Amino acid sequence: MDYFVHESAYVDEGAEIGEGTKIWHFSHVMPEARIGKNCTLGQNVFVGRGVRIGNNVKIQNNVSVYEGVELEDDVFCGPSMVFTNVKNPRSAYPRQGQYTKTLVKRGATIGANATVVTGVTLGELSFVAAGAVVTKDVPPYAIVAGVPARIIGWACECGERLTFEGDRAVCPHCAKAYRKLAEDRIERVR
Repeated sequence: MDYFVHESAYVDEGAEIGEGTKIWHFSHVMPEARIGKNCTLGQNVFVGRGVRIGNNVKIQNNVSVYEGVELEDDVFCGPSMVFTNVKNPRSAYPRQGQYTKTLVKRGATIGANATVVTGVTLGELSFVAAGAVVTKDVPPYAIVAGVPARIIGWACECGERLTFEGDRAVCPHCAKAYRKLAEDRIERVR
C-alpha cells in the first residue's frame, strides 16, 4: 500500500485511494469513492459512495463528504464543516439517488462549522469563513461570511486578504496583482 489507513478507519472495497494519502481514526470511505494523492482525512471523516476528491485535499475532523459532492485539488475543509446533498429532505420520503451536485473548485477553503447547501459551486481559491452558511455560488477569490454568506472581501491565491485601491490590488505577502472586473468578480493580472 502506498497510502496510510489507521487501524480504526475503514475503506470499503472498490474505493480508490491515491499515493501518499493518510486516513485517520474512525474514518469511513465508501465504495466507488476516489481520493487523490497526498490527501489527509482527519478523525471521524465520512466519504460517500462515488465522491471525487482531488489531490492534496485536507479534510479536518468530523466532516462528511456526501454523494454528490466533488472536491477539486488543494481544497481545505475545516473541522466540523457540513455539506448537504438533498434540497428537500424528508424522512418519510427517501431521496436517495436524487442528489444535487456541489462543486468545490481548486484551492477553495471552507472554515470550521461552515455549512455548504447542496447545489452550489465554490469558485477557485474562494474562502468561506467559519460558521458561514453558503446558499448560492461563490465567485473565485471571494471571501464570504455570515448567514446567509455574502461577499465581504477578496483573497489572494496565498490566502491573504486583498485591499483594493480603485480597481487594483497587490498582495502584501506574495506581490501577486489583481484587478476588479465587476462588483462580484476579480482576476489575477500577474
